[in-house]
Amino acid sequence: MAESARLLVVEDDRNLATGLKLNFELEGYTVDLVHSIRDAGAHLLESGKYAALILDVMLPDGDDGGFVLCRKLRDAGDFTPVLMLTARDRTADRVRGLEAGADDYLVKPFELDELLARVRSLLRRRDWEQQQNGESSERLRVGEVEIDFAARVATRGDEEIKLTALEYDLLRYFADNPGRVLSRQELQEKVWKLDNYPNSRMVDNFILRLRKQLEPDPKEPRYFVAVRGAGYKFVPGS
Repeated sequence: MAESARLLVVEDDRNLATGLKLNFELEGYTVDLVHSIRDAGAHLLESGKYAALILDVMLPDGDDGGFVLCRKLRDAGDFTPVLMLTARDRTADRVRGLEAGADDYLVKPFELDELLARVRSLLRRRDWEQQQNGESSERLRVGEVEIDFAARVATRGDEEIKLTALEYDLLRYFADNPGRVLSRQELQEKVWKLDNYPNSRMVDNFILRLRKQLEPDPKEPRYFVAVRGAGYKFVPGS
């Protein structure tokens, strides 16, 4: 997988960008490196060209350029896995990145081993997703929302609901385990493909995102229910 995977790194810190490119290439990836939103857009014109996008939030042609670029990609139907890099450590910024459609979010300064592990996780999940797409045409109904896993389409009446690839993966795992309490660790291992990863906050953030998109009242969830001290369970048809 890593030997043939092509990555796009968008980072305006030239020293950091060069170091990332070198280390990714040592891992066997093919890497394109750009330093601005404009240059990134030119590289992303060809859909499906990249296995993953490593995207800095703050870029010279837009302080929040990473958020903007990620949302534009998602709105255009491009669900290339995105890992955001940022010096911002506020919860609100993390949530904003996830809501823009990012699949993961890593705060600077970070350990190289963690970055490489997260990229491997994104690519494993991409491969798993492609296998699932080829094996199933199942549908799921969550209240008024109809989800077609094969087509990766979610609709409420005539309205299409925008979901990221990771959100579909998470929904699929819930749908395959209705009524069962799923721990954050299990969700990280089965959906994110991260073993023994200590930070479970990203699971909570994605559950909040699903509630916002699918629940009639996200503050009083009916379908994605928290079980204190244990995790979450999906309650269909409630």
